[in-house]
Amino acid sequence: MLALAKAISSAFTFLAWFWNERFWLPHNVTWVDLADPAPGVEYPKASHLLSALPLALGIFAVRILFERFIARPCAFLLHIHATSVHWRATPNPVLEKVFTSITKCPDWRHLDGLSKQLDWDVRKVQQWFRHRRNQDKPSVLTKFCESMWRSTFYLCIFTYGIRFLWQCPWMWDTPHCWYNYPYQVLTPGLYHYYVTELGFYWSLMFSQFTDIKRKDFPIMFIHHLATVSLISFSYANNMLRVGSLVMCVHDASDFILEAAKLANYAKYQRLCDFLFVLFAVVFFITRLVIYPLRILNTTLFESWEIIGPYPSWWLFNSLLLVLQVLHVIWSYLIAGIAYKALVRGKVSEWEFRACMRTASQIRSADLGSGPSCSYNRIHYDLKDTAHAISVMLLGDCCEYRPRL
Repeated sequence: MLALAKAISSAFTFLAWFWNERFWLPHNVTWVDLADPAPGVEYPKASHLLSALPLALGIFAVRILFERFIARPCAFLLHIHATSVHWRATPNPVLEKVFTSITKCPDWRHLDGLSKQLDWDVRKVQQWFRHRRNQDKPSVLTKFCESMWRSTFYLCIFTYGIRFLWQCPWMWDTPHCWYNYPYQVLTPGLYHYYVTELGFYWSLMFSQFTDIKRKDFPIMFIHHLATVSLISFSYANNMLRVGSLVMCVHDASDFILEAAKLANYAKYQRLCDFLFVLFAVVFFITRLVIYPLRILNTTLFESWEIIGPYPSWWLFNSLLLVLQVLHVIWSYLIAGIAYKALVRGKVSEWEFRACMRTASQIRSADLGSGPSCSYNRIHYDLKDTAHAISVMLLGDCCEYRPRL
């Protein structure tokens, strides 16, 4: 009983420290001031965020139904079918243990050791690992269904966000994000927008364990966790107005990228090229123009003049600045590859893979289906610039020949 009492006391001490008013709220504002609003008025409360968890499960269930009854029939209409693996690896406990616990692409030292242990030729061991890797590759049908779901959701949430924000004064005059802060009324539209976005990112965290397994699983899990934390932080701090602008800006290009991937899977290359160029233009405008000039300007300077800084203000702006640094890095890498394709008309293999990694960090998407082994160094003669860039980011653009 004494241990239980200590645990409860420690929990209350932690909660009192975590919800310290001097950290979360501006000077001369307390939680009591926000706890008893006028009749018909409601302010954001951290407890509201709990509704995002059952919503996330609902979104996950809708996704399963969507992929099965809508995305798959669409894929079949476009002649996209699940392809079976032609060559399956022969069951071997020793090699399977190495594949699952050590490496999926062994170097020459491992190959030589396994060859001697199994009394197999090195080439045969290499072939086993190649076949085993091919078994785990997702089919184009699986990737098409996943991208169609994401594209549909991103389009719907972006459309809702634009329709809602179009009527809001802070969409056109950003100082309205801070007038009367933190006594800003929570409207139903703003609540639904926030909770739906939060529920979707919670569903992404759940679905990562059932989706196509990617190399960047830990990184993207941390990314989703950070996104959930930032959305929750801005909600609890009643920074919903500027938070809604941040979400809308980031949603603007996501559905276009997923749509480009759909065109790539369906082998509509011209449409794929057009959509990728459109994605790049929207990405650069929203992340390098609108975000810093409108959003960072209001969070850093306009809010300083209207409400002044306080501890959580510093944290919120620090996170937004880190996000802007990532925007610049991603844009620089994409622009660098685009420039080389424009000037030289060819892109080396290592540049191809670097650009693929960049795109995968922009959105948790499998933007390439090439194997992860070493390759002969090759160059791709790409005459059309738009086609070159879209191919680099959205799928395999060459035949490959592994070293044997």
